[in-house]
Amino acid sequence: MGEPVMWYDKFMFLVKADGVVRAAFQTCSELAIEAANVAYKEGGRRHPHNSPGTITFPEITLGRGATDDDDLYNWMKDTYDAAAGTGMDTPDIYRNFEIEQLNLKREVVAKYKVWSAYARRFSAGDWDNDADEKRIEQLVVQPDYWEKVDI
Repeated sequence: MGEPVMWYDKFMFLVKADGVVRAAFQTCSELAIEAANVAYKEGGRRHPHNSPGTITFPEITLGRGATDDDDLYNWMKDTYDAAAGTGMDTPDIYRNFEIEQLNLKREVVAKYKVWSAYARRFSAGDWDNDADEKRIEQLVVQPDYWEKVDI
């Protein structure tokens, strides 16, 4: 018999990003890798051959309680300024970051490195005078790629 399978809780994770002061995020969307399907038929064949095509890494959404820290907004502003052509010589819009999965003892059980992500969308969160919960900021980033790191 092998080792029992360990199921990791979703609520225990850390995001460590360069250029982001407070990385206490409440939510992080899934990390995914997708391969496009290339289908082609040969003469006389009833069904196509399938093979992998371009590999893509979908966007990642990070959410946290709103604070007086403007680091997420500033990251989006850097992207906005670069896209608007405001004369930035070398736009510093790309960030690398790590996502660490923790167990209940707060030990790292899985680690992912995200490379060259830029901010695609920032949301300051919605306001509701009748709500009890806190306002949640969201930042959507588009990575070049990510990989699982040995721990």
